[in-house]
This record gives sequence, structure tokens and C-alpha cells, in this order.
Amino acid sequence: MAKSPETEHPLKVVGWATRDASGVFSPFKFSRRATGEHDVQFKVLYCGVCHSDLHKAKNEWGNARYPLVPGHEIVGEVTEVGSKVEKVKVGDKVGVGCMVGSCRQCDQCTNDLENYCSKMILTYNAVYTDGTITYGGYSNLMVADEHFIVRWPDNFPLDAGAPLLCAGITTYSPLRYFGLDKPGMNIGVVGLGGLGHVAVKFAKAFGAKVTVISTSINKKKEAIEKLGADLFLVSRDPEEMKSAAGTLDGIIDTVSAHHPILPLLGSLKPHGKMVLVGVPEKPLELPAFPLLSGRKLIAGSGIGGMKETQEMIDFAAKHNILPDVEIIPVDYINTAMDRLAKSDVKYRFVIDIANSLKAE
Repeated sequence: MAKSPETEHPLKVVGWATRDASGVFSPFKFSRRATGEHDVQFKVLYCGVCHSDLHKAKNEWGNARYPLVPGHEIVGEVTEVGSKVEKVKVGDKVGVGCMVGSCRQCDQCTNDLENYCSKMILTYNAVYTDGTITYGGYSNLMVADEHFIVRWPDNFPLDAGAPLLCAGITTYSPLRYFGLDKPGMNIGVVGLGGLGHVAVKFAKAFGAKVTVISTSINKKKEAIEKLGADLFLVSRDPEEMKSAAGTLDGIIDTVSAHHPILPLLGSLKPHGKMVLVGVPEKPLELPAFPLLSGRKLIAGSGIGGMKETQEMIDFAAKHNILPDVEIIPVDYINTAMDRLAKSDVKYRFVIDIANSLKAE
């Protein structure tokens, strides 16, 4: 007979889980493994709420394992380390992002691209090497292999910084990999949500001129006056999009709703690159002619490896790049999910785990 989540491991943990596709959360008792020789155990202080948490909770991607404890933007304080752990010690501040395991041997892993390993293990809703289900950061305690631990920079805010472990690396990585990180470049950011507003901040820190492209004119003031964007285009306005034709070196497209990409391709210079980091539910239409006529590139990018994630956090700390967040208690999570579905947050919810989730 299979053990219950509460008894399969020695460490008693409390969290919030959803038990079915209703996506309704409630308190949940489970367990985590004892700290192995390469493991880091830490008290969770804050955990960001990613839009993918909502998709998974409601089984919108069809692969949810219930009970499901989301959370992959996790920061906290180390409480115990294994005998062979080298990079952190008790009392250090650390983070865990979207993954907690990979094969560590394939070409992707040996080139610091664990995120593209075919055996990459997600922080929650996945099967760990011991056969048990992984649970995320909507919980009071976390245990992870030190390889998948991020060292948190001194004096860098834990609460506002937490979403960088997903939203940050998801936008930083394509800017770097596709060479869109050079001063003086013209970079477009499509969508001004949790990912988009961080993309603007990183692109500006790289010295780029940033154009925000959105369906909503209501976001113009925020984009330019608060986030420092240089230009703003309403994607539904043909004249505005036409005026920007051939002006952008690259585009980071963060939109997860179905949207036309032809006007966006038109705004790219020849040899321009458009990188998708959002996940629309329906396939996008891909017109070939605009790609051929300007040797343009459409690509995708998903998070980043551990080396690059550490680099991103250090860069963010150096340049004081922080997401705009709303701090919430854990028992507000159902309301937060309803608001997230309506895009009613600027721009990321972060759960104050330490002050609102008490171990019994």
C-alpha cells in the first residue's frame, strides 16, 4: 500500500495544495526527505506566484498530479546542509527556481543547460529520482540538491526578488543568448505583465532602447514613466505598428494569449530576432514571407541553466533590478489566483510564507 504524502518522508511539512481541477487551495500536510549529503534544507520565507501555477492548479495543461503544491520562485534561509555541501552554509539566504533535478550527464547538463535536459525535474508536479512527487514553495520547508540552489546576494530583497527565479531568468536568458543585450540596441517587449515588466528592466540595464508593445493604451503611462520604456505601441493600431516598421533589433514576446505575430515581424529590422517566452494555448500563425524577405528569426526560450540563473541574480542585485510585487498571506491565495486570471496584479504576487504559514 502506497504511503500518504504526510508519511512517505521523515520531515513534516505544511503547505497549501489544490486537490482537483477546481484549483481551490486549502492547507495540506505532507513530508520531505531528510537532508542528504548533497542537500540543502531551508526555511521558506517567500514564494512568488507564477501564472503557470494557475495553469497547473486548474489542470489546463492536462498533466496535473493532485494534491498539487505549486511554487517555483522560492527564497529562504538555510537551516541544515549535507556533509558534502560546499557552496552554502546554515544561515545563508538561498533560492530555488523552476527545477530541482536533471541527469547531470547529457550534453545539455554538461554545458550548464540543465533546463533543456530531457530528464529535468520540475520543482513541483514532477516525479523525483526516488519516485515521489515534488512539491513546491507554497510550504514552510524545502529540501533541494545544492546544485539547484541559487546563492542569494547580500542585501538584495528576498520578497521582491523572489519572482526573478522564474520571470527574471525567463527574460534574461533570451536577451543574453540571442545577443539582444548590447548597448544601443532597439528591443521590443510584447506584453506588460509579470514577464514583460521584468524584460523591460533587464533590457534597460543592458543599455537598450526599449519599446513596449501592448493591446492596452492604459499601460502606456506605467511603461514609460515607471518602468523607463522609451516608446509604447498599441499592437491593435495598424498605423502605430506601421510607423515602427523595421525599427527593432529584437523582440521578447511574453504574451500567453493567442495573438497575431505578423505585425510584430514587420517591426523587426532585417536579421531581427523574435523570441517567444509566453505559451499561448492555441498555435500561432506563422507567415513565411516576412521571415524570408528579411532573414528574420522566430525562436523560443525557456528559463535558464543554474550557472546562468546565478549570473542573472547577481546582475539583478548589481543593477537593483526588482520585480514590482504585491505581498500576500498564504490564505489569500484563492483570491490571488482569481485576480491573476483577470490580470489584476502589478505585476507579481509574492506569498509571505514565514509570517502567514505556521507549522503545527
